[in-house]
Amino acid sequence: MHCALSPLRITATTLMALLSLNGSAAEPVVEAERIFREFAGQSGAPGISISVGRCDRIVWSDGFGFADIEQQVPVDPAATKFRTGSVAKPMTALALAKLATQGRLDLDAAVHSLVPHFPHKAHAFTVRQLAAHLAGIRHYRGDEAYSRNRYSSVDEALAIFKDDPLVAVPGEQWNYSSYGYNLLSAVIESASGKPFLTYMEEAILAPIGMRDTVPDHIDRIIPGRGRYYVRRGGVVHNEPEVDNSNKWASGGFLSTTDDLARFGLAHFDDRHVSAYMRNLLWTEQRTADGAGSGYGLGWRIVSDADENRWIGHGGGSIGGTSQFWLFPGDQLVIASAANLTELDYGTLLPQLRELFISVPAAERECHPKARAVDTK
Repeated sequence: MHCALSPLRITATTLMALLSLNGSAAEPVVEAERIFREFAGQSGAPGISISVGRCDRIVWSDGFGFADIEQQVPVDPAATKFRTGSVAKPMTALALAKLATQGRLDLDAAVHSLVPHFPHKAHAFTVRQLAAHLAGIRHYRGDEAYSRNRYSSVDEALAIFKDDPLVAVPGEQWNYSSYGYNLLSAVIESASGKPFLTYMEEAILAPIGMRDTVPDHIDRIIPGRGRYYVRRGGVVHNEPEVDNSNKWASGGFLSTTDDLARFGLAHFDDRHVSAYMRNLLWTEQRTADGAGSGYGLGWRIVSDADENRWIGHGGGSIGGTSQFWLFPGDQLVIASAANLTELDYGTLLPQLRELFISVPAAERECHPKARAVDTK
């Protein structure tokens, strides 16, 4: 199915930026709209949303195109729920950090001690290694990402990979693994005494105010959920329905970009994420030989060509591609999501980062303790 994209849709949130940014506020907002309009129009995405947060609030957000092409439903950054893929991993990691801070979980405990029904492997591995992708659990194979199987529990979904051998000795190699994060959901259930989705709602989503972040239940009516697409040979097609009940912790949540921005902003607020927790999550993990992995616990930690530090995660799923990045020194969050399988965001986020950090933030609106955290 081929379609044309709608023109840029300006939301009320855009206007809020005029009241919340210091200096000549209109200029960065107008420029942000121009940058986003140009990228969105050329991206080939049926629909795309973006939200920017600074200090304690969302300062600008916008949507382009359609959440549902057939029904001509426009994208709304406050309402359109995208598949955000692996951006679920920082959410799961925050749950681990909370349990660890409360003394309910030892990150250096062997996973088997917490999930004894998971088969023994040739080598034991810890919760910390699992969260850092250093445990040696395998990633997807073949067409597993297109699974349509329904799983009624976290433990049931472990059957997909639980009998497979490790792909490396724990600690020796960094091997990205969504299945490792599925196993972490079983760890969280053990430590919290609650079903994973219940704990996530009560401990993470509700306290932060992420009312539009929900598990992607294929059999439920979910307001704001759109359709999912793939582009082949320049033509947009519907993606087949998939069931994400096998991977809540690693990539099974739907969210708006406004909610993702709220999640990022919470990491600058000691009421939600303490300095200890930030350092726990954002400290780069290392392999046994001392090499940096470029990953903390649930967060990628990278530097660009100008040595700017980026802390965040990308997300790729069937019919969804997202980017979610924090810049702690400036208390800036940028979150974007599209309803397209595979999308190159190019220079969109670096351009917006430069634009918004050029506007001084009001000291009264920022969290001084969060700013002081050393994330190196």
